[in-house]
Amino acid sequence: MLDRNSILETINMIRDENLDIRTVTMGISLFDCVSDDGDRLCDKIYDKIMRRAEKLVPTACEIEKEYGIPIINKRLSVTPVSMIGGGLSEDGYLKIAKTLDRAAGELGVNFVGGFSAMVQKGMTEGARRMMRVIPEALSVTERVCSSVNVASTKAGINMDAVAMTGKIIKETARRTADRGSIGCAKFVVFANAPEDNPFMAGAFHGIGEPETVINVGVSGPGVVASAIRRAGDCSFSALADLIKKTAFKITRMGQLVACEASRRLGVPFGIVDLSLAPTPAVGDSVAHILEEMGLESVGAPGTTAALAMLNDAVKKGGTMASSFVGGLSGAFIPVSEDAGMIEAVAKGALSIEKLEAMTAVCSVGLDMIAIPGDTEEATVCGIIADEIAIGVINTKTTAVRVIPVCEKKVGDTVSFGGLLGYAPVIPVSRYSSEKFIARGGRIPAPIHSLKN
Repeated sequence: MLDRNSILETINMIRDENLDIRTVTMGISLFDCVSDDGDRLCDKIYDKIMRRAEKLVPTACEIEKEYGIPIINKRLSVTPVSMIGGGLSEDGYLKIAKTLDRAAGELGVNFVGGFSAMVQKGMTEGARRMMRVIPEALSVTERVCSSVNVASTKAGINMDAVAMTGKIIKETARRTADRGSIGCAKFVVFANAPEDNPFMAGAFHGIGEPETVINVGVSGPGVVASAIRRAGDCSFSALADLIKKTAFKITRMGQLVACEASRRLGVPFGIVDLSLAPTPAVGDSVAHILEEMGLESVGAPGTTAALAMLNDAVKKGGTMASSFVGGLSGAFIPVSEDAGMIEAVAKGALSIEKLEAMTAVCSVGLDMIAIPGDTEEATVCGIIADEIAIGVINTKTTAVRVIPVCEKKVGDTVSFGGLLGYAPVIPVSRYSSEKFIARGGRIPAPIHSLKN
């Protein structure tokens, strides 16, 4: 039974502390759409998405209105396209991207994820063709998001795929140069990609998932920051307990929305992703949570320790609040989407090297980082390889979403708009990785992957 104080507390979280449901994402399997005729495949994909998701946006809006809980995004994820495209030509894969975009637009969803490939151990010819299409697909569509899983703890790191993703990023930046190279914001490179992630750009509907599923991503950095501020100068043990209790309350709201959406749509409930996902809005920043703990600025010594404690406490509190927790679940540190991160980069307190260290203890990786447009392709590949290695060695998901902004240099600013925010262009190493990346092949899996 909810008491009056709990209801008022939740209302205050929504009204004053930016608490929201960041996304309700419907996952849809496309395996039964497979056809050796490209046009027929696209028709079947379009028909199935329209049939399965026709009530997603209206239902989410009904829940939002009925419960007074903001639901910011309504999204779709589909089976990785490389798995259903088979022998299609590059033009065929491009038609699939356009089909996904058309369906998403007509349904009114924000994004559709799943123009993706799983190539951690090697690339099929179909996956290779699909990956070559990604830059054009992201430049001619509005809502399609793409991801490539280049590594896993079990398989090691496919360095040939890493090299190809560096090329994809640079070409995507060039093709969308007139829009601040925004196409790169819709592309992410993974290690250990989760199959039930509701967040973009990395969402896809994994092969172990049901026919259709509802996954929900919650948010609430402002709520956590406010709770820490009210607590004052308490000990770390008291602080961890406070964060756990706050994460529990945030996740319970996500569980409620997930169960309601599942019931009304007649679709199984998958998971709640309890990540703290920031926005550029004032008071909705993970960086500001860390600063409320006592750091003068995020990036100062102690930042990684503070983030580690935050991430752990969020997981502990959130796990108690939901029947099924999954996806990424933790704390996101995207630069352009977090007001505090933007401030720290702009004043020189936060470097890409410090961000990389922080990714060892947060829930994703190097996210929404603007780098100079003239950054060498091999340097982009080296950044990816370093981040992916952290995920492989630590048996965790890591990801890279960097944006080499054409015609921008260090100190310039680029605006992406909306939740994607804006970012100062951050410096990267001027030393070359070209000969290292050119070796190709596969970095073997770590010894601790042999657990059978």
